[in-house]
Amino acid sequence: MASTRRIFLKNSALTMVGIGAAPHWLARSAWASTMSGKKKILVAIFQRGAADGLNVVIPYGESEYYRLRPTIAIPRPSIIDLNGFFGFHPALASLKPLWDQGHLAAVQATGSPDPTRSHFDAQEFMESGTPGTKSTDDGWLNRALELDPMAGKSPMRAVAMGAQVPLTLQGRVPAVAINNLNAFQVGGNQRQPAAMAAGADFAALYDGAADAVLRPAGQDTFAALKLVQGLDPKTYQPAAGAAYPNQPLGRSLRQLAQLIKADVGVEVAFADVGGWDHHVNEGNTEGQLANSLRGFADAINAFWTDLGPRQEDVVLVTMSEFGRTVHENGNRGTDHGHANVMFVLGGAVKGGQVYGPWPGMSPNQLYENRDLAITTDFRDVLAEAVERHLGVDRLQGVFPGFQADPARFRNFLRA
Repeated sequence: MASTRRIFLKNSALTMVGIGAAPHWLARSAWASTMSGKKKILVAIFQRGAADGLNVVIPYGESEYYRLRPTIAIPRPSIIDLNGFFGFHPALASLKPLWDQGHLAAVQATGSPDPTRSHFDAQEFMESGTPGTKSTDDGWLNRALELDPMAGKSPMRAVAMGAQVPLTLQGRVPAVAINNLNAFQVGGNQRQPAAMAAGADFAALYDGAADAVLRPAGQDTFAALKLVQGLDPKTYQPAAGAAYPNQPLGRSLRQLAQLIKADVGVEVAFADVGGWDHHVNEGNTEGQLANSLRGFADAINAFWTDLGPRQEDVVLVTMSEFGRTVHENGNRGTDHGHANVMFVLGGAVKGGQVYGPWPGMSPNQLYENRDLAITTDFRDVLAEAVERHLGVDRLQGVFPGFQADPARFRNFLRA
């Protein structure tokens, strides 16, 4: 029976981790009335597969860029200029207004100091926030929430938009994974008898559980499901004409915007998008990378537009496990590299700038004679967001073993 309960929980539209230490949300049904004002929200987007940062925020002022990429370099006339040296890939056109409005910034030559070129290891290190340490079993975003001095009581404090809770959100603070707000409805909706029966079975299954851990876990998850049901997701209309692309990241951010605007108590959120590992036929102005970037940019633009007044409460950061080689390979693609680019978007962001020292692309400036060198540790970027946006100053607890020096912060957030 215990196995059945675990499978039911895992395969439902909303799953949870952290159940061993979770508070009993059903006994805290008045959480909303105790919250003082709207919480600050930190959103992390992971581009899985290692995006080619050199063709995202393009160093077109660097002569080596065109020499090393004879077929995949973006032609100068097609680049969206940012500052006379860097420019956006043309597929990022929908991000340019956010840049011009001063809400969006980029941090170039960022990444993990660990030299691995393994997708699995690099993603694990970045999600845990402990590069080079494989024994870490919780994530930096969960630890940040645990140390938040203004922690709320909502069952939706930590939300992953997907089928399971990623390492980033695993830890002592309970986190929920929502794959589809429409896929699981609980309660007496006569037009949805199957959903109603599933909800009733779900509640009865856990109410009758003998397992002392699973019983509160099931009740807690059921409480979160009822909270989601109250949003009526099928009738949601994005604000201000926001048009989300019909692809995974677009759907994830559409649902996240609804949760944020509904004030259900979201404090941190995570979404990911795959398809960035372009070893073959990467393309330049058009092609695989361009298609990925277009959906990525359109989803973020729609999310930002949809947030409306809540923009001031949100900071969004993007990351990818590592960059790509500075030179294209024989298949008109790129191989696993080192440094990459991160985006930071938010009402408190001092945008319209490319942050981070540029290492250069000349042969003597490359990492291991093949990759863009890292000049900004990804943890410095995340540390600034954690400290200056969420208000968590115990950074050693968030990034153990790392001295996050405020003097190294890129100062992309207003205090």
